[in-house]
Amino acid sequence: MSEQTQTLAPEQKAATSQMPASPLKSVFSGAAGRNLGLVLALLAIVAVGMLTAFDNFFNFGNALVILRQASIIGVISIGMTFVIISGGIDLSVGAVLALASVVGSLAAIQDIAKSSHWIVTIVIALAVGVGAGLINGVVIAYGKVAAFMATLAMLVGARGLAEVLANNRTLVVSDRDFLRAMNVDLLGVDILIWIFALVAVGGWLLLNRTTFGRRTVAIGGNREAARLAGIKVKQHTMWLYALSGLTAGIAAVMLLGRTNAGTSTHGNLYELDAIAAVVVGGTLLIGGRGTITGTVFGVLIFATLSNVFVQNNMSSSLQAITKGVIIVIAVLLQQRFAVGRVKKRRTSQRGVLDAGGVNSSVQTQE
Repeated sequence: MSEQTQTLAPEQKAATSQMPASPLKSVFSGAAGRNLGLVLALLAIVAVGMLTAFDNFFNFGNALVILRQASIIGVISIGMTFVIISGGIDLSVGAVLALASVVGSLAAIQDIAKSSHWIVTIVIALAVGVGAGLINGVVIAYGKVAAFMATLAMLVGARGLAEVLANNRTLVVSDRDFLRAMNVDLLGVDILIWIFALVAVGGWLLLNRTTFGRRTVAIGGNREAARLAGIKVKQHTMWLYALSGLTAGIAAVMLLGRTNAGTSTHGNLYELDAIAAVVVGGTLLIGGRGTITGTVFGVLIFATLSNVFVQNNMSSSLQAITKGVIIVIAVLLQQRFAVGRVKKRRTSQRGVLDAGGVNSSVQTQE
């Protein structure tokens, strides 16, 4: 009798785990439901802004201000989303942004740009970002250094190098053609907002419509299973950090155009703002799940919140406290989904072993 009970127990557990969830829970546990929650949160903040500072807050000009303020952090957050979905982290994006802005505004680079074309400044800044990202990726993927430590080292090193190159000074960008191009309005909308929109659309397509995106999710969901399925995990990880560096380089170009200067203090704590936006947007810190749409909403939530505080002349300290509370709530909500994913991973791994081990799993995938 006890043997029968032991035999039936796993089947009963499997049947229980396969029971359909309630329709309401199914809706809100999916990507659409999570995005709906973000929309409601954003609308709630907008409502507060309308109630407390209607004339100054609720107008088209202020909406453009919010989008402009969100654009630079938003671009960085798109690259960060890919890294976190894969189960990694990048603490160096703010420092890489600073380094790219300093290199792009060096006198030698500006002279080359003036004698040829202002696009040289953009190419150099992007190259610095990608180069720093590749270094991160190689150290993490092939050097087997924890992402936290590798990118922390890059954070310190990149900002230190930026200080040395700039000689602890602010380097002014004097290329008028570059500044004119980076301050143009298209259809009445700032070019920075257009860049953010293009990067967001490109990130969405890359994540949802390409093999690169599917492999990123697979690596974050189960790194070993992804390797057994034939994905070159180390190589892919390297390119993910290069992508994060690329978005930091794009943000550096945007900041150069906005401030007309490159300095080692640019991008201070931007990595924390980007991580916060990605987490609030619904991307799991353990990897395996995330959306670009959610990240965009996360960026807009924080930018709108900041604008509401400014419109009401409230202290930055209170703003920081509020932001911290929002992040804690988001992480607490994530834990419910994270625990479920970990259990599913362990169950699937046990299933592979019960079915005949690694060899049989490879044959099944092949």
